[in-house]
Amino acid sequence: MRPDGSDPLPAWSITRADRSPVVAVAVHHGHELRPEVAALHRLSHAEREREEDPYTGVFTRLAGTRLVVHRSRFEVDLNRPPDGAVYRTTDDAWGLDLWREPPGDALVDASRAIHRAFYAALQEELAEVAARHGGFVVYDLHSYNHRRDGAEAPPAPQQENPDINLGTGSPDRATWGGVADAFLGALDASAPALDARENVRFRGGWLPRWVNRRFPGVGCALAIELKKTFMDEWTGRPNPAAIEAD
Repeated sequence: MRPDGSDPLPAWSITRADRSPVVAVAVHHGHELRPEVAALHRLSHAEREREEDPYTGVFTRLAGTRLVVHRSRFEVDLNRPPDGAVYRTTDDAWGLDLWREPPGDALVDASRAIHRAFYAALQEELAEVAARHGGFVVYDLHSYNHRRDGAEAPPAPQQENPDINLGTGSPDRATWGGVADAFLGALDASAPALDARENVRFRGGWLPRWVNRRFPGVGCALAIELKKTFMDEWTGRPNPAAIEAD
């Protein structure tokens, strides 16, 4: 914190560009916790980072307008509904023992306030993009682990773990199916070695559902999960060449 008590790192940042109707969002990019959350958290930096989505903020550069979240999902998960946006039990967070003591209502309410503010900002940004371009596509960018059995264990089978999983659980297929097909077709044309498939591991979380319900017929949100082949998911070390290729 600064001496005046203000936060040197906002909960998220927005980069705007008028050139494109594509908006990229990285809601799990962040690693920061506000001090009162960090004081109660039991997890190490490495344990948190394994379940976050490092470097997805870098991948947002493929779009015109970019929203990158800087707070950890362990403070507030912006890809979950408001009531479930703060992990309070081990069942909320893949069995992880999160808290030295249960978080109080004031802490939880402050985190949920970030959730409300983020979606208000997202509403405003998407409405502006729609006004400029007549519609928009949101790339909801995430990454996922595929070596959960240990750093030295074999990776999870490719058949159930594509390099890119396109989640289309919430867009109206009759309206937006062509957008999803075009996305997969472009990947196949530009990077045929990549295994990109639809709804194999993930169908999309709260953010794409919110967008697709809030802007019917105007905006389409696609959930894009990148397998963590661009980094070592156990050490957090990136593979710069893979990141640049993505």
